[in-house]
Amino acid sequence: MSEINTGGPAFPRPFHETVDGNFSIAQTGMTLRDYFAAKALQGMASIALDDGDMIMGWRDMSEAAYKAADAMLAARGGDHE
Repeated sequence: MSEINTGGPAFPRPFHETVDGNFSIAQTGMTLRDYFAAKALQGMASIALDDGDMIMGWRDMSEAAYKAADAMLAARGGDHE
């Protein structure tokens, strides 16, 4: 299985000294792939209702969201299918 392109961290926070002389802890945050998938899932969930019932299940929408995220990362990197 090939390695998944995560796009790197979406919102990294580097280690640094704060204005009051303390130090913050470096955090990588979520991956760009997870961020893109969350945004895609949000959009899908907003239109997934048909007369109050889900058209797609959460698992199907989640898988579709990651496929959309992978496509966004590929387009961002110039890797078009």
